[in-house]
Amino acid sequence: MNKFLKIQIGSLLAVLMITMANISFGQTKIEGLYYIDKKPVSIEIKDGKIVRVEPLDKLTDESRTFYVAPGLIDNQVNGYGGVSFTFGGAELTVDGVKKATKGLWAKGVTTYFPTLTSNSRETLLKNFIILARSKNDPELLGSIPGFHLEGPYISPVNGFRGAHPLKYVRNPDWEEFMAFYEASGNNILTVTVAPDLKGAIEFIRKCTALGIIVALGHHNASKEIIDQAVLNGARISTHLGNGCANMINRHANPLWPQLANDGLNISIICDGFHLRDEEIKTFYDVKGTSRTIITSDVTSFTGLEPGKYTNEDGDTIELTKEGMLRYPAQGVLYGSASPINSGVSHIMEVTGCSLGQAIRMASTNPATLYGLEDRGAIAPGKRADLILFTIGKRELEIQKTYVDGKLVYQAKH
Repeated sequence: MNKFLKIQIGSLLAVLMITMANISFGQTKIEGLYYIDKKPVSIEIKDGKIVRVEPLDKLTDESRTFYVAPGLIDNQVNGYGGVSFTFGGAELTVDGVKKATKGLWAKGVTTYFPTLTSNSRETLLKNFIILARSKNDPELLGSIPGFHLEGPYISPVNGFRGAHPLKYVRNPDWEEFMAFYEASGNNILTVTVAPDLKGAIEFIRKCTALGIIVALGHHNASKEIIDQAVLNGARISTHLGNGCANMINRHANPLWPQLANDGLNISIICDGFHLRDEEIKTFYDVKGTSRTIITSDVTSFTGLEPGKYTNEDGDTIELTKEGMLRYPAQGVLYGSASPINSGVSHIMEVTGCSLGQAIRMASTNPATLYGLEDRGAIAPGKRADLILFTIGKRELEIQKTYVDGKLVYQAKH
């Protein structure tokens, strides 16, 4: 081989090595204050996964100090930014799902369960098909692992029914549910049911056998029925303290048995409207960090301007300037307008829990309950679903959101 050729080959190899170093196989490093101990940390990402987590003496840029935590996981999202997964007066589309997902990314939610509430069989079938088509869209980067069906198998009684339309509420129907399950592509991860309905216990048993996480909600079940539901597989109470009548017996009511049953986790809405501060603290003190999940119950009205809107039945829905979403016709709330990044901040203020404990309730716990083993923590091998944020007065102020290792949101300054 002549000298000139050796030089040419050497030059080509050098260019190739430089190019490969620059490409770095999708490798990225993120720095921040670790959410558990608030100490500087470096997180190395490659091909969408966390490959290394190392402590640092100090951050490279100490002028921009952000906390870093696993992305938030919301198990109950009815819609966002004008997009409803069940209602809304417009057809659900794949583009609508993308719009809602991107809106949630800006709030630090990297994983969520689109939630379908009580409606006609036709509407639920149609929307599950659309959601199934959306689930694996490359643009969503795996943010939707599955779906939540809340209703239509819930109490028909005012108060316990909440804002679910009475005309769509019915007893559990296994044949119908299996049609929903198949339309979803077998992607219904959780279903909320009232255990005091006819056929509910058998329904719970069958769902559990399929690996579906059964939640109890919108019911007035006795202690005996609640305990029986747990024995047959129920794992969690949906937004405990809500979906409940305003006037209940101080002793015989559905709250105490759910709090007392150690087999039940609870999800709670910490938006400052659904539960009083003392309720949040009491529920948290009873169940502890390990059995509490922060949820949002956000609707399509989240992210809209305050004002009066109309639902599909023509009823007035009011979004107040304080962020409360009201259903005046029944004197109840109409879901929430506050994503869980505000719930994380609020539960810290109310209970005195640490940031690490709050993130556990908003990320790690739902990942564990629903078998999402690839997310909910910062550790080698996990998905690089990460948020960088500061703690504001009313919410975690999201600065950057990474999903599957990709920067999907950056705050404007």
